[in-house]
Amino acid sequence: MTMASDMSGRVALVTGATGDLGKGIARALIEVGAAVCLVDPDRDALEATAVELGGRTTLHATEVRGAANCRAAVAAAVSAFGRLDALCNVANVFAPSHSGETAEADWEATLAVNLSAPFYLFQAALPHLLADNGTVVTLASCAAFMATPFTAAYTASKAGVVQLTKVLAKEFMDQPIRINCITLGNMSVNSGNPAQIAANVDMAKVQKRTHDQIEVREVAALTAFLLSDASKGFHGSAVTFDTGISLG
Repeated sequence: MTMASDMSGRVALVTGATGDLGKGIARALIEVGAAVCLVDPDRDALEATAVELGGRTTLHATEVRGAANCRAAVAAAVSAFGRLDALCNVANVFAPSHSGETAEADWEATLAVNLSAPFYLFQAALPHLLADNGTVVTLASCAAFMATPFTAAYTASKAGVVQLTKVLAKEFMDQPIRINCITLGNMSVNSGNPAQIAANVDMAKVQKRTHDQIEVREVAALTAFLLSDASKGFHGSAVTFDTGISLG
């Protein structure tokens, strides 16, 4: 896989930072020299993650729900390091349910974290990203391209991320910022936000398997590449990384 370029002197913000994927991405960014603001609602887990990762890190404990919380997360990164060069949206809610019985709270939480947070974080980070030729990567899902039963909220949020990525990329085509997303397939990870699966959900219809699962280190390497200057040709891309699941 193509390697990230040196990010020494650059600063990244990673949400969902205590889950396996967020932690793996933060580690990959630190390994290429970046300072990282770790964002997650669990302060104890954040502190443990910061110790585990080492490197130049700061932490900000918050739910990425609502514009005010997102602005505060960006402010924490800038306050700690004086700049922000890369925004990485990893925080995720997955709460499959029968669509006729989906709870309002589950629908709202899924859309708030998976779709609205990347937009509000983008708004808050934009002046800093434009000042430093910044980058944005959002972790989406191959669900964006598939009709998977019991995942109306999740699928809508991930399809929204893909279109949001493309619209923002087009809107900022001529400005010093690059915006991409990755549509992921099956991974065996702890997200840091446990899935809530209703009793009437047939998970055999939700989870479409292939022979191979994607490894965290592979996603982390790809994400760090897209956040670094090594990926200058990528803008408005939904990079599919799903071992062929979305082919049908």
